[in-house]
Amino acid sequence: MELGHLPPDADADTVAAHLRRWGYAIVDDVVDGETMDRLAAEVTPYVESSASGTDEYDGRFTRRTGALIARCPTVRELVMHPVALGTVRAFLDHVSAVQLHLTQIITIDPGETQQKLHRDQMAFDLFPFPPDYHVQCNTMWALTDFTIDNGGTHVVPGSSAVADDEAERMEQGQVEMRRGSVLFYDGKVLHGGGANRSAGPRQGVNLTYAVGWVRQEENQYLACPPEIARTLDDDLLKLMGYQEGAFALGYVGDQQDPLAALRGRQHRKQSIGDFARRRDAHADFAADMNDV
Repeated sequence: MELGHLPPDADADTVAAHLRRWGYAIVDDVVDGETMDRLAAEVTPYVESSASGTDEYDGRFTRRTGALIARCPTVRELVMHPVALGTVRAFLDHVSAVQLHLTQIITIDPGETQQKLHRDQMAFDLFPFPPDYHVQCNTMWALTDFTIDNGGTHVVPGSSAVADDEAERMEQGQVEMRRGSVLFYDGKVLHGGGANRSAGPRQGVNLTYAVGWVRQEENQYLACPPEIARTLDDDLLKLMGYQEGAFALGYVGDQQDPLAALRGRQHRKQSIGDFARRRDAHADFAADMNDV
């Protein structure tokens, strides 16, 4: 099956609508080669020291390199990119806060076999979320070209709300995209890394987002030490989790706002009125991103 692609100027609502319909969306040529060159230079030493996986999910010829907010300044640009963040907020517009869930470079080396198809939301202790409730929105940025031969991601379009036994009989597609393009996929869609039959590695920048009230897959507070976190912009810090995930979730000590605590300021957590205004502001932000 050939997968559909969207142009780099596609608005957030268009990308999110494709994502809701099919469980994935591919947006071509979102960032330029210079951006990816910078990122590759920043991350290469960490990739080289990363160990390969040991099972069918992690891959025995696949390396996963995390803590990217602290290690790779260019990743911060991708995390906050208007195309990514606008789509995430439009897709997860049923919650008052979204948060960064995971940052990692996935390097599929030559000789790797196809990953077992799976749904990412299984990480939440296999909780049976309703079919129409999405708990996460994922991105995979192409640090190298994605091809059929080098392990482009397999996706089962339309499988998000379908039971496993039926979904496993549905037709698969394989992601082919140029460096600097991005794949969006939800937490319910069946997918998995491809087999690498080429002579070189396939590298993707896996940056995922989740609703604000769940635990993050990657512990952002330890992955990015406070001395580095204090140098980052407030908007990025809030996305990393230095905010309340919903009303009364995530405050510090004597009901102190988490971002204020990091900055050494005194500021109380939000009130119920603040929470209601934040819900409204979240909806306005998602609407505004359609114009980017």
